[in-house]
Amino acid sequence: MNWIIYILAGIGAGAVTGLAGLSAAVVITPLLVGVCLWDSYDAVTVALTADVLASLLTANTYRKNKNIDLKRGFLVGFTALIGTCIGSYVGFLFNEAQPGGLGLIAMITTISLGIKFLFKPITGGNTSEEFDNGKNGTLKTIFAMICGLGIGFVCGFTGSGGGILMLTVFTLLLGYNLKVAVGTSTMIMSVVALVGAISHIYMGATMYFLPMMVTVLSCLITALICAKFANRCDIKKLNKVIGVVLLILGIFTILMKYL
Repeated sequence: MNWIIYILAGIGAGAVTGLAGLSAAVVITPLLVGVCLWDSYDAVTVALTADVLASLLTANTYRKNKNIDLKRGFLVGFTALIGTCIGSYVGFLFNEAQPGGLGLIAMITTISLGIKFLFKPITGGNTSEEFDNGKNGTLKTIFAMICGLGIGFVCGFTGSGGGILMLTVFTLLLGYNLKVAVGTSTMIMSVVALVGAISHIYMGATMYFLPMMVTVLSCLITALICAKFANRCDIKKLNKVIGVVLLILGIFTILMKYL
């Protein structure tokens, strides 16, 4: 049963990463903790590892379709890295005091994201080129970098949330359309997740290599397929699909854990 969950976790994580640029942890962490009864910190480590490659492949697909902003992505990514290191250490201390707490946070986050996508779709309107022609671009970029610090902390602490927070920054603050926001956020997530994974391993997370390989491989294949689909899909449809998937997943994992 656990091996089936590993595969399903990878497929679900790859789908939300490729379609909406979300962290793989919004799927992997709740399933491994809620169904397979993994330790929260170990599950987050697997999720971050999957994020590294899945986000990188996804970002490259969006780049090929010119749906990415490399310049601001690197700037926000730099401050996010600092926050990730801090968040990873705080997450380790929290897990020591409240075992399983990170998993519960991830489950609640998953449901919240599903509701947001369904009832408050993220669309935005501008490409990166259109933003460059707008006013107050420098001030907005600096503020986005400050937000990146907080995003990194959340990602390092919970192993999730970074993707949706980056989408919020890029769509609401910078005014990007969803596809450009997804492409840029996945590029940042690949680097942030790498630092987070290394930090978790350094802090003593237990490595289960075979389950990790199965989960990550499933995630990579699905992320690549979904990223190609997303670049040809209507933005409103993307919001609805991701919203339904996350809502069902979050409710399912909570029921499995507490009933």
